Amino acid sequence: MTLQEDIKCAVETMRQGGVILYPTDTVWGIGCDATNPEAVAKVYKIKQRDDSKALICLVDSDARLQRYVRQVPAVAWDLLDCADKPTTVILDGAVNLAENLIADDGSIALRITKEPFSHELCYRFQKAVVSTSANISGEPAAQNYCDIDPKILEAVDYVCWSRRQEHKPHTPSSIIKLGVDGEVKIIRK
Repeated sequence: MTLQEDIKCAVETMRQGGVILYPTDTVWGIGCDATNPEAVAKVYKIKQRDDSKALICLVDSDARLQRYVRQVPAVAWDLLDCADKPTTVILDGAVNLAENLIADDGSIALRITKEPFSHELCYRFQKAVVSTSANISGEPAAQNYCDIDPKILEAVDYVCWSRRQEHKPHTPSSIIKLGVDGEVKIIRK
C-alpha cells in the first residue's frame, strides 16, 4: 500500500466517525476527528482513560492551530519557532472542537506536526486529529508498531500501514501550558 493510499483510508475512516492507529512525530497514536464527540468517546474507551484527562490534537499548520483557540498568545509562536523537538502547547479558550476533548478549564493541547506521515494526514483531513499514545492508560507508550497492545489493534477501525517496520526509540512530546496572561508552565520536558 502506498503512503497516499494509507492516508486516504485513514482520512475516510475518520470522516465516518472511526478511530485510527497511526504513526506520529513522536510515538504511535490513537486518533480520530477532534470535532466528533462520539469518536472522541471511543478513543477514551479504547484507552480505558477517564475523560476528565484531556487528549492532545495534531494539526498541520499555524493557521489550523488558530482555528481551535480564541487567541494564541505571542509566546506560543516564539516557543514553537524555537522548539528543537515535537512540542505540544496547552492553550486556553478552546473552540470548534468536541466538548469531551476540552479540559475542564477550557484549554486544549495542540501540536503542529512536521513529520511527513502525520503532517500529510492532518493536511488531507483538513481538521485537528486526536493524537493520544497507543496504549492502555497507565501502560508505557508504544514507541513502535510492534509495541502496541493487541487489544488496541482490535479496538480501532483502521490501522495505518506506514512505518510499521520501524524499530527505533521515540519519545512523547514536550508539553507546555501557556496562560493568556503569559504564564508558562512546563508539564512534560
